[in-house]
Amino acid sequence: MNEELLSFLENSPTCFHAIANIRAILEGNGYHELNEAARWTLEEGGKYYTTRNGSSLIAFQIPTKQYEGFMIGASHCDSPAFKVKENPELVSGGYTRLNVEGYGGMLCAPWFDRPLSLAGRIVARNGDTMETRLVNFDRDLLMIPSLAIHMDRTANKGHEYNVQKELCPILGEESEKGILLKMLAEETGVPEEDILGQDLFLYARVKGSVWGRNGEFLSAGHLDDLQCTYGNLKGFLASSASKSVPVLAVFDNEEVGSMTKQGAFSTFLQDVLERISIACGRSEEERRAFPASSFMVSADNAHAIHPNYTEKADPVNRPLMNKGIVIKYSANQKYTTDAVSAAIFKQICTKANVPYQIFTNRSDMVGGSTLGNLSNVHVSLNTVDIGLAQLAMHSPYETAGTKDTQYLADAMKVFFSSSIQAKGSSYTLQ
Repeated sequence: MNEELLSFLENSPTCFHAIANIRAILEGNGYHELNEAARWTLEEGGKYYTTRNGSSLIAFQIPTKQYEGFMIGASHCDSPAFKVKENPELVSGGYTRLNVEGYGGMLCAPWFDRPLSLAGRIVARNGDTMETRLVNFDRDLLMIPSLAIHMDRTANKGHEYNVQKELCPILGEESEKGILLKMLAEETGVPEEDILGQDLFLYARVKGSVWGRNGEFLSAGHLDDLQCTYGNLKGFLASSASKSVPVLAVFDNEEVGSMTKQGAFSTFLQDVLERISIACGRSEEERRAFPASSFMVSADNAHAIHPNYTEKADPVNRPLMNKGIVIKYSANQKYTTDAVSAAIFKQICTKANVPYQIFTNRSDMVGGSTLGNLSNVHVSLNTVDIGLAQLAMHSPYETAGTKDTQYLADAMKVFFSSSIQAKGSSYTLQ
């Protein structure tokens, strides 16, 4: 599982590449693509997926057209990074640098002094058609050098980074304007004049690795949240039919608030669920009743207790890597978990023989949020927020446990193979 995960991470330097890789895996397992712009015809036993913006994906299987609800496993595929701006070259002082801005809340310090590259997509003109194409330079291309300590004697006493001044990477020696466009044309085989747009991100070139005295840990880029995405995907593909429709949802833009057409706050999930019901001939009343017998697992990685900063963790709820899936709670509902959704998910873990643990923030510290509560605005159903314990969240090189991806895959296999029966204030997991 760990080598598979590391390979998936290495081949998914951006959200666009992650979705392309998931598409390929789904198609290799008999799933067929549905066009959002076309009419959907669905068959019992049929396996389907659809994408939006090339950066979000929803897959599902129709066990029977008389299904009773949806079992939804959601995660996100974007990560904090630096995005290349328009008119990207900064040519001065003997160097060509790239003009970048921050995407999401990243740790800045780990981006210095390590080989970087560029990946993302371009939009190319092909006659009267505009096509998106993936691009990945896949070589050591850029660097953000630190300032020598001789020139900043306070460097080890804390520093607030200015992205515009200190984090624009060096591409090469001073050269002509437009060099990146030339490079994109060479890399993709598209003439410069036919490249109409780009979404390019920096990524760290350090390969993922398994380490520790007994190989307990793994480190790589994008563990938040591609580790959960991959665990969900493996559980989804291994699941068996139930009375509910299993739904795998992978959203973009969680790291910037999810408020895009392809984010969890969009109507993407709602649109797909309604179109499934329409294509299966379900009535309006049935469609409105389905959420009561449906469930969502919102999977986004969690903070493990840091051995050098134990005071940053809650006094009691202190997750560790390799100790199982983390159930996340927040009184302000930044996490959607409540007594009901936690109880249901604990039952799933018990059926899967998977350990679980609890995360809460310190009461005097504001924590992050994730996609569950935002998705619930449009598709309101019982939801639990979970994750896998990790260190160095939002670094370009994060650390997690080698046992936990399998734990998630095992739990999600049981989850996607189950259904929920809701009767008043009681719930039955089948």
